[in-house]
Amino acid sequence: MRQESFDFLQKYLNNASPTGFEKEGQQLWLAYLKPYIDEYFVDTYGTVVGVINPQAEYKVVIEAHADEISYFVNYITKEGYIYLRRNGGSDPLVAPSKRVNIHTDKGIVKAVFGWPAIHVRKVEQDKAPTIETVFLDCGASSAKEVEEMGIYVGSVVTFEDEFMVMNEKFYVGRALDNRMGGFMIAEVARMLKENGKTLPFGLYIVNAVQEEIGLRGAEMVAHRINPNVAIVTDVTHDTQSPMYEKKVSGDLHCGKGPVITYGPAVQNNLRDLIIRTAQETEIPFQRASATRATGTDTDAFAYSGAGVASALISLPLKYMHTTVETVHAEDVENVTRLIYETLLRIEDKHDFRYFK
Repeated sequence: MRQESFDFLQKYLNNASPTGFEKEGQQLWLAYLKPYIDEYFVDTYGTVVGVINPQAEYKVVIEAHADEISYFVNYITKEGYIYLRRNGGSDPLVAPSKRVNIHTDKGIVKAVFGWPAIHVRKVEQDKAPTIETVFLDCGASSAKEVEEMGIYVGSVVTFEDEFMVMNEKFYVGRALDNRMGGFMIAEVARMLKENGKTLPFGLYIVNAVQEEIGLRGAEMVAHRINPNVAIVTDVTHDTQSPMYEKKVSGDLHCGKGPVITYGPAVQNNLRDLIIRTAQETEIPFQRASATRATGTDTDAFAYSGAGVASALISLPLKYMHTTVETVHAEDVENVTRLIYETLLRIEDKHDFRYFK
């Protein structure tokens, strides 16, 4: 990876972008994207869209989501301890002993997820932490002191964990789901610009908000753009580490390439074009199947308006919704390449009808 791209990736991943409060992350992303697009817009809830060839009638979207899981302050005890509620699919099981940032109007307040020591617990009666039992300690001794620090019910809480490289080939951090996607689609725009590629259609590079609470940002922006085609990238589960059941979750590997999904929301002809592209360019890829829904923004685009030809290219990821989400560097490069090469094979007013 070129140094400028890596520097942006690290800065982007270390910045917090909780669901509903994605502003700072979106500003970073847009600043990186601006040299490679013709224009952009930001919608009412913060989805950012960079556009190449905005005058074109035929519209193609490449999309990722910008938000990360987080917590809201929900209750402050008279002793100054803080209880929470989830914002997205946050997992209380991984919370105890973690450091966090509480986002306030006065700036970041540092806190920790406290937990009773093993010495004072009846370990044989231990139960898994839940949202009702985990709590924050911000060093305050009263509810009044907490509020004087700028913390109120509704304040957003994110984990502090930062990006790192493991064994020279894995990227590790919180919120790789799915700011890795935002990075990859921005890289596609950069490659198109730097390689002097002219597309016969309008390209909309979409970094959508609020995916973690139900695909809401994609739902809104799909209606606004009304595209002909949407290629969505998100993460999917690497199933090689312990405790995965391959008969249920499939057999997917970090390091073996992008994952191309089959399912009702995925338009067959567009998916087949992506597969042919991978084969022609010798990009390794894997296959996965979805049931009623993919669970990604693909669903929002596919079923918007009169129906949009949509497909999903996923990045294999270990330890989803933890603070140590892990992806393989080669997969990041190959997902980016596959989206780029697919765009070069979409013709002006490409007809993806189911059959003719």
